[in-house]
Amino acid sequence: MALTLARAAHSDLHVRKSRFIGCVQPVAGRTEALDVVARLRAEHPGAAHVCWALLAGGQSAANDDGEPGGTAGRPMLEVLRHQQLEGVLATVVRYFGGVKLGAGGLVRAYTDAVAQALLQAEKLPLQRKLQLACRVPYALEGTVRRELQLAGAALGDVTHGDAVDIAFTVAEDASAVLVARLNEAGQGALEWITPAAG
Repeated sequence: MALTLARAAHSDLHVRKSRFIGCVQPVAGRTEALDVVARLRAEHPGAAHVCWALLAGGQSAANDDGEPGGTAGRPMLEVLRHQQLEGVLATVVRYFGGVKLGAGGLVRAYTDAVAQALLQAEKLPLQRKLQLACRVPYALEGTVRRELQLAGAALGDVTHGDAVDIAFTVAEDASAVLVARLNEAGQGALEWITPAAG
C-alpha cells in the first residue's frame, strides 16, 4: 500500500566538513515541489547545491543540481521508492566544506540525509480521492449536502441554474456507498455530470 507523510520532517548531517540539510514533505505534485525548491534556494543563498527528488506518479523527477550525475537526486528517489511513498518531495541542501567526498561518498550522504529525515516522519496510508459532480433539483440540494457531509466528502463548486450542479471530492473507498446513497435519495431526479464509480 502506498504511503504519504503527515507533515514535513528534517535531518541535519555533517560529513567531512560538508553539511547536508535534509527534508521530506508531502506535496500535491511537480508545481508545488518546484515552488519548495525555489524557496529553499532563496533561504540558502550560500549553499553549493539544492538537490531534490519527487515521487508523485507521472510527475516523479530527480535533480542533482550540479553534483556529479546520479550521485544525489536518483539515490534520494530510490529511498522514497523503497519506503513505498507517494506524493512526497525529498530535498537536501548541501553546504560544501572543502573536502571532496567522491561519487560513493555523495550517494551515501544524500541517501542518509533523506533516510534520517524519514525516521522522524509520520507515515499515513495514501487516500485516493475521486472528483465527482451531480445535478439535482433545488429541493434536493440540502439532502445532497447532508449526505456529502456524512460521507466526509469535500464540497467543491456549487452552481445554481435551472438545477443545482454540485461538485465534490470523496475518498475512493467511500465513493461507492456515497454514490448509492445519493442515487437512492435522488429518486431518479439526480443526474451524474462526471461518471460515478460503482
